[in-house]
Amino acid sequence: MKKGIHPENYRLVAFKDMSNGDTFLTRSTADTRDEIEIDGEKYPLIKLEISNTSHPFYTGKMKLVDTAGRVDKFKNRYKKHFEDRSK
Repeated sequence: MKKGIHPENYRLVAFKDMSNGDTFLTRSTADTRDEIEIDGEKYPLIKLEISNTSHPFYTGKMKLVDTAGRVDKFKNRYKKHFEDRSK
């Protein structure tokens, strides 16, 4: 392995799936301003929209993930285009 090309600031970071509240710890170099306390210790917190505990591929349950109304924004943006094609 080449020396000097890999980050050296690995630390324990909490990742929290915001759709179901599941939290897990792993080592990461990701920067964040948020913190969370787990078992009396504080860890940097990275918020996730989806993880393996909520993704339909892993859970077997279909779920529409629409953050910030993306589907509605798309439909409104291209509404005229789709109406013209139906004529």
